[in-house]
Amino acid sequence: MKINRIDHVSINVNNLSEAKAFFLDLGLEVQAEWELEGEQLDRIVGLNNVKTACVALGMPDGQAWIELVKFQTPSDEKGIQQTFANTLGIRHICFAVEDIEEIVAKLKKKGTATFSEIQQYEESYKLCYVRGPEGIILELAEKIG
Repeated sequence: MKINRIDHVSINVNNLSEAKAFFLDLGLEVQAEWELEGEQLDRIVGLNNVKTACVALGMPDGQAWIELVKFQTPSDEKGIQQTFANTLGIRHICFAVEDIEEIVAKLKKKGTATFSEIQQYEESYKLCYVRGPEGIILELAEKIG
């Protein structure tokens, strides 16, 4: 038995079009869009009367993709819970980027909040955490040298 790779990361969102636009602005590309419902999906996710709309967004190099999911039913009664970098559980996605300054400036111009200004970690990376729509946390990492 062995694990070959991470296939995708799924993110549940309320506003599918806003989240999709955010990731498209970062340079991801739409790979597919679909809707799902029915008994088989109910069994897979362990919920009843599930109806979803989904968008697959891929990296330009084709290595990995993100699945944005809008659960039309059932809805999450708690709504969006604002988390922080130290909140337990899966907390952020890190993108290796080129020209972090340009990306952060573009995101700020569109109203994206950052946790701090770009920081240099030793002589290896420039890093910045940003908060996307619905509390999604991204780490941007530009390798130095």
